[in-house]
Amino acid sequence: MNSSSFRMPARRLATVATATALAAGPMALTGVSPAHATGDHGRASAVVLRTGLDVSLLNKAVDVPLALSLNDVRAPRSAEKTTLTATLDAVDGGRPFSVLRAEAAEARATATATKAEGVTTLAKARLHVPGLPLLALIEVEQVTARATCEVGKEPFATTGMPGSVTVLGKRVALTAGGPTDVRVPGVGEVRLDLSRTRTTARTAAATALELKVSVNPAKLNVAEVDGTVTLAEATCKTPRPEAVEQAPAEPSAPPADVKPQGAPAESGLAETGGSSTTPYVVGAAVVLLAAGGGAVALARRRG
Repeated sequence: MNSSSFRMPARRLATVATATALAAGPMALTGVSPAHATGDHGRASAVVLRTGLDVSLLNKAVDVPLALSLNDVRAPRSAEKTTLTATLDAVDGGRPFSVLRAEAAEARATATATKAEGVTTLAKARLHVPGLPLLALIEVEQVTARATCEVGKEPFATTGMPGSVTVLGKRVALTAGGPTDVRVPGVGEVRLDLSRTRTTARTAAATALELKVSVNPAKLNVAEVDGTVTLAEATCKTPRPEAVEQAPAEPSAPPADVKPQGAPAESGLAETGGSSTTPYVVGAAVVLLAAGGGAVALARRRG
């Protein structure tokens, strides 16, 4: 039975199926999942001064933790600080106590898709602790720390140090052979670790000076100070380059101006043997064949 009432739905079915196949494009025909990009910016930090000290006043009747930082900056948000002084309240008879004074104190941290870097500079600085208002714990001319992590390069860390510093009033020559111990009778002792750098496959860190402090002036228990002080520190972590994740098969996408609905199947094939519309034509042909075969079979049964 070959009535027009049967042929029209079959044609419509074939048309709808063809349009669906064409709209789906190569993704539907090949089963390739869409790709997506992932990226990871690096990290960087820089700090001029960081203290972790325990300050005991009046024969340890009062304990005041001296934990502060000066110009502590971190990226990916690029940042820079140049504060020159750090003070602590409620230690020196309730008055503000100046811990650090410097002519230059700069910390800078930056991070982009390809590079992360931390840089610290401290110049002409004097560091004081409670109990020693007139005698500086340490005086430095200039110290620097830099950590740089760049995509495609090995991370590196470096520090810049003067040849000597003044610790508890004593001029001390600095060496790279190991820690330097300074003892001042009736005042206390300080151990200096200088120019420490560390690197891994993706990270770098540089510390210009780290001091381990134990001070008790004249054993009078006016102020006993124990702990650590870090001067000029910088760290970084290398960014991960953006990567594209997708299925193993990578078919080329058709140009944006291709309009397969109006392109004859034979035109491109006759000239080149294939074109970017070939996946569309093949998909449409498969659908048409399936729909046509079904229509013929159904017609025969009804006939």
